[in-house]
Amino acid sequence: MTDATRRHGDYTGLAQDYDRFRPSYALSPLKALLALLDKPVAGVDAADVGAGTGIWTRILAGQGLRSLTAVEPNDDMRRVGRDSSAGLSIEWRAGQGEATGLTDGSRDLVTMASSFHWVDYDAGMSEFRRILRPGGRFAALWNPRLIEASPIQVDIENHLSQLCPGMKRVSSGRSGLTDHLTDRLAATPGFSDVVYMEARDVMTRTPEEYLGAWRSVNDVQVQLGPERFEEFLGYAAERIRGCAMIETVYLTRLWTVRRD
Repeated sequence: MTDATRRHGDYTGLAQDYDRFRPSYALSPLKALLALLDKPVAGVDAADVGAGTGIWTRILAGQGLRSLTAVEPNDDMRRVGRDSSAGLSIEWRAGQGEATGLTDGSRDLVTMASSFHWVDYDAGMSEFRRILRPGGRFAALWNPRLIEASPIQVDIENHLSQLCPGMKRVSSGRSGLTDHLTDRLAATPGFSDVVYMEARDVMTRTPEEYLGAWRSVNDVQVQLGPERFEEFLGYAAERIRGCAMIETVYLTRLWTVRRD
């Protein structure tokens, strides 16, 4: 669904494309994150907030945690996530970053993957401090593309800028909130020991997968509107015509901070 009434952060109608075409995350930052916790992985109670359709949640579920809860405000995303995670030990529930509905001091790890930018920072960090046990950690991560590694993708991004000069990429993991996130986390009361890590991952994607990922992007659709968004997809499809596969470099960027 693409329509003129779509709001920033509302993924209703985008969940199927999101789950099918959004890329995964590099595993090494997660391994390093779990090593920072003060207990064995098998004793960790975790929550993935703003879980979407569970792309990151399912990676967490494969690490042998004691318990894992996925918190997601959008009914459509939560439904697809629950279906895609069938058979895994994940509890799905409605909630959001500012109000997870989880009990006080019940989690050793709270994560937000490609979703922390939608949360009111102060309210979210206060909520995470409430639900984390002392010594537990909050982690925010994104997996933006390194488009400069691909001339075709640079051209497609340039065309997007021409269609909408001054476009703000709300969810970009290489701009906006992330520009000063290390300093902001370090200054947040009740938290300490800020750690930043990143890992590069090269993925080959079919043209269908590449275009499908664009169809799952909320902020671009909101700012372009339906007609210009379809024009943009047409341009992207023409630029990759004849490409059997498209090689894309993704950068998993993760920030974590410990609850005092």
